[in-house]
Amino acid sequence: MVVTIDNKQLNIKEGTTILEAAKSAGVKIPTLCYMKDICEVGACRVCLVEIEGDDRLSAACNMVAENGMIIHTNSRRVLDARRVNVELALSAHNMNCTTCSRNLNCTLQTIANELNIADVPYENKPRHDKWPEDFPLIRDSSKCVSCMRCINICDKLQSLGVWNTRGAAAHLNVNVAGGKAITESDCSLCGQCVTGCPVGALSARDDTAKVFDAIYDPEKVVVVQVAPAVRAAWAEEYDGASAGQMVAAVRALGVDYVFDTGFAADLTVMEEGNELLQRVKETHSMPLLSSCCPGWVRFAKSQYPELVPHLSTAKSPQQMFGAITKTWFANRSEIDPAKVFSVSIMPCIAKKHECALPGMSSTEHGQDVDAVITSREFMRMLKTRNINVCTLAGENFDDPLGTGVSVIFGTSGGVTESVLRSAHYFVTGSNPQPDAFSALRATSNLCETTIDLNGTPIRIAVVSGLAAARELIEKIKTGKAAYDFVEVMACPGGCVCGGGQPIYSDFETTPERAPVLRDVDKGATNRLPHDNPAIKKVYDEFLKQPLSDKAHELLHTDHGLWNMR
Repeated sequence: MVVTIDNKQLNIKEGTTILEAAKSAGVKIPTLCYMKDICEVGACRVCLVEIEGDDRLSAACNMVAENGMIIHTNSRRVLDARRVNVELALSAHNMNCTTCSRNLNCTLQTIANELNIADVPYENKPRHDKWPEDFPLIRDSSKCVSCMRCINICDKLQSLGVWNTRGAAAHLNVNVAGGKAITESDCSLCGQCVTGCPVGALSARDDTAKVFDAIYDPEKVVVVQVAPAVRAAWAEEYDGASAGQMVAAVRALGVDYVFDTGFAADLTVMEEGNELLQRVKETHSMPLLSSCCPGWVRFAKSQYPELVPHLSTAKSPQQMFGAITKTWFANRSEIDPAKVFSVSIMPCIAKKHECALPGMSSTEHGQDVDAVITSREFMRMLKTRNINVCTLAGENFDDPLGTGVSVIFGTSGGVTESVLRSAHYFVTGSNPQPDAFSALRATSNLCETTIDLNGTPIRIAVVSGLAAARELIEKIKTGKAAYDFVEVMACPGGCVCGGGQPIYSDFETTPERAPVLRDVDKGATNRLPHDNPAIKKVYDEFLKQPLSDKAHELLHTDHGLWNMR
């Protein structure tokens, strides 16, 4: 099939959209609402093109090219129409760009600059809807341009339908579906709508001031843990800067200790791995469902409450780390636990909710984790303090909580692979080859396999993205599938693509982050969590053994202590 775009003759496959055809020829057509396979509704009318013989302009994102079409992407009609549509979008948009977290990384701002829009001839009338400021997910209606991305992401990727439109025509706006408050909704706090929003109308609650207050308080001992997935985003944001430079950057903020959440991921392996083996041995109702992703736990509690008893009682690595910090670490370091201010840097928005849940305060000294900041917040803090990452020499995490083996926890399948590496040892007494369970390295949203564990078959499913999780759960409920262990990550691809990670205007070109953690794992001297000397030390000195009374007190939780609403 042959089409002509801006005087370029192209051979394309049947069913190709004009936008895809133009992209293949290196012809740029601006888009605002478009996300491939997710949002192709043509709502913004920014990608308009002119087709010879057609009196109307067409949206390139959802118009399928036909044989013989002659298409113009930059005619006077097209440019004038685009300009008007962008000006209308700006008239309903809060244009105080300098205080917006997406300033210089905003698709609308970029398109306006490309169209040389210096003034908007229409009255500026943004909406101002109320929103709970303490909720981890923040929506600023004054910035929303009704592009429908959040609606389609939540529907297609996560199957939750949290967002929908209200009103019609000039009064059309996006808000929580069913006229509900966000606190009444089934929002999982995955944050995928945040990463998909092109204009900053959706964001994570900013907790940076809370952390800076603690840093400047001489009575506080600020302890920071950094999740493995953060280093993947770090490398792409700072042009390949090392994990050591990341540690140095955290320390340069003025904190007292910098630790690796990977240490607590190893703890999770020890506890969850033994919990799995105990369930298999005692023929408990299966499957055992992973519990380290709070977005998935919220989803399970709202959509499938009958599955809550199947959730592992093991806390997430973040929460295990907080509990150990305010007990074992504080005691052995002769620090008053009441003075410890525990901060985690996470790729996730749901972690902000998780740290404040009932059951996540293991001592009388308040929450185990006092504040959670996302990767984006961390990077903003560095800018605020004028820390030049490129000039920093690499530094090591502090001991004894700075050594973590399970860096692949940040990728889909990484939790299960790490658990099985140690479960094999618990059962056989011998170490497996670290890559023995590579079949779990998901290349799609769902991976299924059966592992032979010393003669016992362990049926496993690994799934990421809540729509895929729903599909899998329905198979389990109807008896079409049966497993012993199911790992679920709310975000497609796992934590590396979490809702708190850096945002790129072109969603399709977001770098592949999982290989960063896989490469770290592959190059590590020790890849077996149970062989981590720091893990051996915490059990020898404090916890005694996995699933002990002390381990249950600090590292496990009762999911029945809280409800979604």
